[in-house]
Amino acid sequence: MVPVLHLVGAPSTKQQKSKPMLHHTLGDGRCVRLTCSTSSLVDSSQSYDAYLKCAQQFTSSQAMLEHKDQAASEIDRVLGDCITAARPGYIALPTDLVQVEISSERLRIPLTRTAPHNNPEEESFVIDEVVKQCEAAGGDAVVLVDVCAIRHDVRKELNEFLRKTGFPVYAAPMGKTIVDEHYQRYGGVYLGAISHGDVREKVESAKLVITVGSRLSDFNTGNFSYKIKADRTIQLHSDHTTIQYATYLAIGMKQLIPKLTVRLESYYERASKIQVPLFASPVPKETHTAITHAWFWPRVGQFFRPKDVIVTETGTANFGVLDVQLPEQSVLLTQMLWESIGWSVGSTLGAALAAKEVGLKRSILFVGDGSLQLTVQELSVMLRVGVKPIIFVLNNGGYTIERYIDRSITRKYNDISNWNWTSLFKVLGDPEEKISCTYTVRTKEELSALLDDTRFASTDKIQLVEVMMDKLDAPRAMQAELSGQSYDTTSNLARAVWL
Repeated sequence: MVPVLHLVGAPSTKQQKSKPMLHHTLGDGRCVRLTCSTSSLVDSSQSYDAYLKCAQQFTSSQAMLEHKDQAASEIDRVLGDCITAARPGYIALPTDLVQVEISSERLRIPLTRTAPHNNPEEESFVIDEVVKQCEAAGGDAVVLVDVCAIRHDVRKELNEFLRKTGFPVYAAPMGKTIVDEHYQRYGGVYLGAISHGDVREKVESAKLVITVGSRLSDFNTGNFSYKIKADRTIQLHSDHTTIQYATYLAIGMKQLIPKLTVRLESYYERASKIQVPLFASPVPKETHTAITHAWFWPRVGQFFRPKDVIVTETGTANFGVLDVQLPEQSVLLTQMLWESIGWSVGSTLGAALAAKEVGLKRSILFVGDGSLQLTVQELSVMLRVGVKPIIFVLNNGGYTIERYIDRSITRKYNDISNWNWTSLFKVLGDPEEKISCTYTVRTKEELSALLDDTRFASTDKIQLVEVMMDKLDAPRAMQAELSGQSYDTTSNLARAVWL
């Protein structure tokens, strides 16, 4: 989850009381009451709160603004919860309150994302227990970072902890880029059974594994193939800490990590002697001209720069980027939990707008042809608002990841109609191609020449690159995870938690 505010228009307060059957209502359970003088089309059971109830399943906080005197405090409440919990928030604004003026007094009160304070006595006990575990392990500990360390803003605290303790660090797929991948103590991505052999050996043989913000979903754990026993794990989360089999509620990592740093920095000499695999992504030497995933991802890895925002779509792109060493201060946006296809296009639009505000550089999207067909209209918005991402369209003739999941290479429902991708910008708002450029590359030589072109790299226009790839080619990690006899998580459900 991410702290996104969903601001929703709602029927007027009067309509919510009388409940007429308006458009965008569900129209369920209507009861028409007829009298001799009039026919009433009022349904007292009409569910005007259905969408609010729906939002409760996904959001940290919700508000239906009904009174001007409470509007400001309700808005601040939802915003505060949204930021602190790092989850979406939902605010519904009735049409008759849109133009109503309210006091601006609360604008003087800054919003904060301060997490609730840990109980000092319990926190002190937890710290002592962590130190005992580190001592029992003789300093043979590794750190495994994951997505919630990003969501809950512990990057600064985490990197200080790593620098002062010297513990080796690895990342789960969704935790990539929270630690500089050129950091000498960073060993790469741990993905359970489909990790590179040296990474897997180092993580699974460590006497103690300290996880930070872990999210144990199927694609984030190599289909639940972690081989890490619970009795040698310490799990740091935003709102609790788990040491072996004991969980301490309301002991959050934001305040805990700096105190652990002070107590554990004495392990630096021992920890710094633990060897860490070299994480690098050299371009393989292939004699054929076709663009393969094995070659493509290391090659575009050489194209990346510090402070790039890199967005990878569900499917081959999500897996392909895992083995690529990303530049310092770069940001990777990926979505391996829900795996909603097409999400990356709108995400790139938002990321490109945000990058301008926070001093990041280029926005670069990798999206499959099938996924892009679902949300292609966002390219039109990109043209309108003037953002200039580089968009790599991986044209593999359909849904390659689905071909691997259901092992049905020839089934037609995984095929799509091929579009004229290089004409998209003409149709979507730039008919004379004044602010856009498009390319099609079919060979390694063509792609390398484009990546080496300084004007292409400068991103003075929005650019789309159609990359022709074989429909059955896939990155190493995806093939390893999905090429078994079937993609059946039930066989691994016993490993969905620590062993």
